[in-house]
Amino acid sequence: MKNADLKYLSVLANQYPSIASAATEIVNLRAILSLPKGTEHFITDVHGEYEQFRHIMCNGSGAIQKKIEEEFGSSLGIPEKRTLAMLIYYPEIKIKQIQEQIEDEESMTDWYRVTIFRLIRVCKNASSKYTRSKVRKSLPEDFAYVIDELLAGRPDVSDQEAYYFEIINSVIETGRASELICAFAHLIRRFTIDHLHVVGDIFDRGPYPHLIMDDLMQHHSVDIQWGNHDILWMGAAAGSEACMCNMLRICARYGNLGILEDAYGINLVPLMRLALESYEGPVSKTFAVRVSDDSYDTSFAEIDAKMHKAISIIQFKLEGQLIKRHPDWEMNDRLLLDRMDPEKGTILVDGVEYQLNDTFFPTFDKEHPYDLTYEENDVVRRLKNSFLRSERLQRHIRFLYKKGSLYKVYNGNLLYHGCVPLNEDGSFQEVKLFGKKYSGKALYDILEHYARKGYYSLDPKEKRNGQDILWYIWNHKGSPVYGKQKMATFERYFIDDKKPHEEAKNAYYRLYENEEVLDRILIEFGLDPDGAHIINGHVPVIVKKGESPIKCGGKLLVIDGGFSKAYQSKTGIAGYTLIYNSYGLILAAHEPFESLEKTVLNETCTHSHIVMDEKNASRRKMVGDTDTGKLLKEKIEELEELLEAYRSGALVEKA
Repeated sequence: MKNADLKYLSVLANQYPSIASAATEIVNLRAILSLPKGTEHFITDVHGEYEQFRHIMCNGSGAIQKKIEEEFGSSLGIPEKRTLAMLIYYPEIKIKQIQEQIEDEESMTDWYRVTIFRLIRVCKNASSKYTRSKVRKSLPEDFAYVIDELLAGRPDVSDQEAYYFEIINSVIETGRASELICAFAHLIRRFTIDHLHVVGDIFDRGPYPHLIMDDLMQHHSVDIQWGNHDILWMGAAAGSEACMCNMLRICARYGNLGILEDAYGINLVPLMRLALESYEGPVSKTFAVRVSDDSYDTSFAEIDAKMHKAISIIQFKLEGQLIKRHPDWEMNDRLLLDRMDPEKGTILVDGVEYQLNDTFFPTFDKEHPYDLTYEENDVVRRLKNSFLRSERLQRHIRFLYKKGSLYKVYNGNLLYHGCVPLNEDGSFQEVKLFGKKYSGKALYDILEHYARKGYYSLDPKEKRNGQDILWYIWNHKGSPVYGKQKMATFERYFIDDKKPHEEAKNAYYRLYENEEVLDRILIEFGLDPDGAHIINGHVPVIVKKGESPIKCGGKLLVIDGGFSKAYQSKTGIAGYTLIYNSYGLILAAHEPFESLEKTVLNETCTHSHIVMDEKNASRRKMVGDTDTGKLLKEKIEELEELLEAYRSGALVEKA
């Protein structure tokens, strides 16, 4: 045995100090390998739509309904199963409704007893693929003993029958039945979904990204693949002025400036003052707030439009400064302010002169088009300080960095938000960054490297470059989370002609039905193309036009179907979600979530339908077939070496 190996085993012996302890752990780990793999849940492009997000999280995209069906089958009627499902989704609200409907105490006691028995059965079903140790660790502290006994007990055995029923009766008599029901409901949801993947774009457009982030931070097991809108907020929180202005502009555009003030404590008074003082009079309809429901207070419409225009102009100036700072990024075609002639009312784009629909630019200096005025500089400085000092925002962004990445390889699937930039021939597109060229996986890796520097680095130059890269990831044609030739924000605001509005997509979106191309991508990221999938979002699937989320025979799954209300009129649905359980992949399409009241009180669960049900061809997948299983097998080998060291006398037992 090598000295290095012996040193490692000596360290391992501190954790397993005897033959018995090492052997017991080997038995435990080998048993775990034979359990079914946990269920994975994939969502993407949530865009601040908290109610829709919460509902899909509560029902596990239909996985909980399936557990109820498995457990009760025809022994329960459809109305009873529907009530039970809604109770698991929203226990606090549903219990209150039931309590208002049932008047006498005896009937309420009977309902508690029957409901608890049903929840025990569903919970046993949902927890059956986990070790008892893992189940115990998941139990809520207040009911750990009670739930453990109820899950492990045998009421069908005469010796335990009285004991088992007395536990339930005592809980009811002590007035804690409601709390126990809630605890069981949360546990069922916890056990049904073992791991959550959020494939990008938590932020922007919808009004409640902060509530989604709060929920994600409480989730038992989650990873996040950063989307371009997440990157924008990450850049703003890191101190990128260009990212900050883009983010503010989008919030203003969709009537969500209140998020920044109310949820994150961002002081918008300096921007409001600038807007009122500099942009007097009516503002172009281009900057009118776009909302898809009645929640927006229209009394703020005029001032929000002025703020929208003010921050947009600041954004274009700051982006121009950034583009000039990085000539190797080859973005001079996006320098538009110096090609604008407000007096003439025209602008030159790609060599073509277009008419401007708005010529009121009070802070624009034709001689120095990218210079901020003194007042604009002051607004940017104050806003930046406010972003950097927002405790809640920084907490959310740190979580994104901790749990997130630009891509993830997990259990044989490749997850990323947008695309892998390709040339028209299907080869990986090379992108030049700071004097070096990158493509494929290396491009993802270097961009993530700089994105982390932009937030964490203490070196001013590295931090600045990292912040600039965060903006680059947001909108550069070489960015894998953007994937278009240009971001035509300026053209869409100021030119009515639709031609310069076009944002041509990367060749990836024309080649993703080519199996050879997708196989090359999977191999690039270290996956075997046979049985592997690419899962991404970013570009909404237009179901209305007959588009399918299933590309290349199921090798690529695009699960952005319009979670955001801003997209639903275009897509025709309210998003896709994906479930990957031990039997295979299930892709579901969801209808728009109308209201919590209608859903819970009337038990009208949002309709979903299965788009794809891809079962494993050979056999059910076990923990031993997963990434976790690989790690467990490695640990088993190490423990077996430790056993051999004990038995050969190379190491002496410590206990």
